[in-house]
Amino acid sequence: MINIISGISVAGVTIGTMALIVVLSVFNGFEGLVVSLFNTFDPPLKVTAAKGKTFTSTAFPWHKIEEIDGVEAATGIIEEKALLKYGSKQFLATLKGVDDNYTEWTGLDSMISEGVLLLKYKEQPLAIPGMGIAYYLGINLNNYQDLIEVYAPKRLASNYANPDNAFQRLDIRPSGIFSVQQDFDTKYMIVPLSFTRELFEYTDELTSVEISINRNADMSVMQDKVAQVLGNSYTVKNRFQQQEVLYKIMRSEKFAIFLILSFILFIATFNVIGSLSMLILDKRKDISILYALGANNKLVQRIFMTEGILVTFSGAIAGMLLGALICVVQQKFGLVKINAEGGSFLINAYPVLMDWKDFVYVFFVVGGIGLFATLIPVTGIRKIKNQQPGRDT
Repeated sequence: MINIISGISVAGVTIGTMALIVVLSVFNGFEGLVVSLFNTFDPPLKVTAAKGKTFTSTAFPWHKIEEIDGVEAATGIIEEKALLKYGSKQFLATLKGVDDNYTEWTGLDSMISEGVLLLKYKEQPLAIPGMGIAYYLGINLNNYQDLIEVYAPKRLASNYANPDNAFQRLDIRPSGIFSVQQDFDTKYMIVPLSFTRELFEYTDELTSVEISINRNADMSVMQDKVAQVLGNSYTVKNRFQQQEVLYKIMRSEKFAIFLILSFILFIATFNVIGSLSMLILDKRKDISILYALGANNKLVQRIFMTEGILVTFSGAIAGMLLGALICVVQQKFGLVKINAEGGSFLINAYPVLMDWKDFVYVFFVVGGIGLFATLIPVTGIRKIKNQQPGRDT
């Protein structure tokens, strides 16, 4: 009976540990997927003005930035909100005007869902709206008659009562539709930099500069080098700082799940308390004999502490091995689908990414909980000290 209870205790710790490993690995997989999607659109480094909204292109040290070892390209950017009209539908979006070299280093070409990644054709500007914008406007790439009408307030307008005088209007033809992530798809429409300058009446201003770095270069080191060259007049942000709120939320969610599952595991370790308590009750006579032979409290407690530690750590190791096996199987075969139809256009199975740090954290958490659970029944052994060897109490 005692062996059965001990086996149940090991199984409880094993299942709890396995659940921690699997859930944390799934969170890592989703985090990696989201990061890869955002990295498709967000540049490795983004430079903005430390004060104000814009800075002049002529004042920006392009040559010094390009001379930094590890920098591959630098693209001037203008981002401004504008009203889009296509047929009878309207939508407020952010225009992202980019240099000619933007299509050479960005990974956006892999995210074109319709059409092509083309921003100019015979010196005529072309637009690439996000899928969300295209959906709300009902854009049809095969319709060569309707153009996207783009409206922006005139910077020097004096009479806003007359729409013709208050707004600047330019027409542009869509060449493709990109799909990266919902936040981007419903926000951005990519156009040539010259188009945004004409629409918003800019001359030499830029709102940011996006910098591409070598894939093998360290992002933090490159950020420090670029910031040192630019000085205090500019702010340099890496990919994590550009989406700081998102990454903080993802880490907070993972930490919250870790705490919840750890609490469930703590509840499961009550089996260890029960099994050790039953074992101590069953071995009362043996404990009394040990005391009669001269054993002290520390020696007897150490024996049962070893039992509890073996139960805990055998369950922890078995749970980590089983969790790792489940993660490997999911990575190889994708057995657990996100939905029955596989309708996701990105993935159809839960992504899994194992991190050795998670295994270390789980091992120490399980060990700490198991040690605490073992101490509770072991501390009561001294009550048996006064029992006589042959006496059944």
